[in-house]
Amino acid sequence: MTTPTSPLTHFDAQGQAHMVDVGAKPATHRVAVASGRIEMLPATLALIESGTAKKGDVLGIARIAGIMAAKKTSELIPLCHPLALTRVAVEFEAASERQPGVTGIFCSATVQTVGQTGVEMEALTAVQVALLTIYDMCKAVDRGMVIHGVRVVEKWGGKSEGIT
Repeated sequence: MTTPTSPLTHFDAQGQAHMVDVGAKPATHRVAVASGRIEMLPATLALIESGTAKKGDVLGIARIAGIMAAKKTSELIPLCHPLALTRVAVEFEAASERQPGVTGIFCSATVQTVGQTGVEMEALTAVQVALLTIYDMCKAVDRGMVIHGVRVVEKWGGKSEGIT
């Protein structure tokens, strides 16, 4: 059971789950950046880069999926606050650009709002869903794809800031 001094903010003094009250917090400009990658066979990456995947523009569709996911985070994660997002940007690059020898796609999502709570969950959700969309669109040719390293890399605004 969680005690009143617990650092887990989504539990009350009796250990019951609850949505954190952010009503007294000031509205500030908040930004979070999350990233992750999906590794795949070289032939799968070539298919994506050439734009000849059977299901269409893999990265274009994954970008839209990530943006949509960020907007729906509070519907997916039970204790997240619904937020009015002011910006969601989902970007892709070859994973080898960041990690030589790795074949796949690196994804980053930047999410912004002006509000009383941060947007880390929205950024993480955007990355995860974008990478899952790549998996879904390419699974017919590569069931061995693996998603790695989804994490928050930057957070700005509110009480805590900086690179995590």
